[in-house]
Amino acid sequence: MEEIINKVASSVLEVFDLEDYYPKGIRTQIDISQWLLEGFLLKEKDFREHLKNHDWTQYKDHYVAINCSTDAIVPAWASILVTIQVAPFAKKIVNGILEDLDAALYEEILAKIDYTVYQDKPVIIKGCSKKPVPMRAYVLAAQNLQPFARSIMYGEACSAVPLYKTAKK
Repeated sequence: MEEIINKVASSVLEVFDLEDYYPKGIRTQIDISQWLLEGFLLKEKDFREHLKNHDWTQYKDHYVAINCSTDAIVPAWASILVTIQVAPFAKKIVNGILEDLDAALYEEILAKIDYTVYQDKPVIIKGCSKKPVPMRAYVLAAQNLQPFARSIMYGEACSAVPLYKTAKK
């Protein structure tokens, strides 16, 4: 009987797993609509009073996304005012939803990676993740890897989709 060889384990393929870079910490969504009259109308005096009475300490060391989940037309200053209130406590604040928050976190993290370690190597961007890795992180990873990698694939080593290959010299 012929010995079974695991070609994936013995390959030179470099796995780029975005989950490895997922920052630990609590992510919190702050929905401005909770302080609007019936979720739609911003009355400045009431809005400011709600913010004044809100316990901002609960967001200590949180990553925070600020948005309005209703179709209310909210002036820009409202999000900025919420940002000013939560800023002394939060690690990072973005305007948007939690996916926007994760994308912003990944943008910072991926900008600091030394991609030269992938020079002239075949790279697979691991596709399956147990953590909420946003699509923007995959796009940014591919963009950052392309100048260095010999080839880029997406998915798992056993079933990768080829995305990029350098031209033969």
